[in-house]
Amino acid sequence: MSYGFLIPVYNHGASAYQEVQELLRYGLPVILVDDASDQENKEWLRKCEALSGLVHLVTLEKNLGKGGAVVNGFRKAKEIGLSHVLQLDADGQHDISRVPRFLALSQQYPDSMIIGYPEYDESVPASRKNGRKVANFFTHLVTVNKTAIADSMCGFRVYPVEPAYQLTSRGFWDYRMGFDIEILVRMYWKQVPAVSESVKVTYPEGALSHFHLVRDNIRITWVFIQLVFGMFLHIPSIVKMRKYC
Repeated sequence: MSYGFLIPVYNHGASAYQEVQELLRYGLPVILVDDASDQENKEWLRKCEALSGLVHLVTLEKNLGKGGAVVNGFRKAKEIGLSHVLQLDADGQHDISRVPRFLALSQQYPDSMIIGYPEYDESVPASRKNGRKVANFFTHLVTVNKTAIADSMCGFRVYPVEPAYQLTSRGFWDYRMGFDIEILVRMYWKQVPAVSESVKVTYPEGALSHFHLVRDNIRITWVFIQLVFGMFLHIPSIVKMRKYC
């Protein structure tokens, strides 16, 4: 098995630079996908690329959203021969010290997604925490499983590259904030098992957030409407997956 990291980046160049510095000590490739960041942040990403030959910078000319960036990251991972990628967000919210634990779990369960669920500190906004409860309720509904995917929105997770690449080579309903949810559910429906593991999440004061309360909640609601109807076509797979998760 061959592992690497995947970081979608949109105007989080400085925090991505710090993350890349920390991740390089694992001696694994780091795929950075620049989702059409501004010039200042592009310069940070060029600095990341200059840190090591292990850093692979993919630059998108048009902003595609987090999902679009991750899909391009899967393509790059397949191109350079990776079997698994640990995807993490570029904003510095995740506890990178959990990397060894997630990689070890992936090696133990190589056919599975290893999905982070957040351990919050006092910095978490109440609206984000409560919104997650609603999203997770519907995720459990459409997978008919309360334990396999403990959290469907945390951006700290290990994907097996081949099934992720195959699935995302087709169309998705949402390539922005609904993507994190949609890909987990659809991979689960494709009989890719899921293992959930905790990761500490902080919300640094003044940090840039790309989440738009009204617009993105509408998009996420639309994704769940599609998933609720789609689940009926996947009942045999869902029943089979309950034996493994």
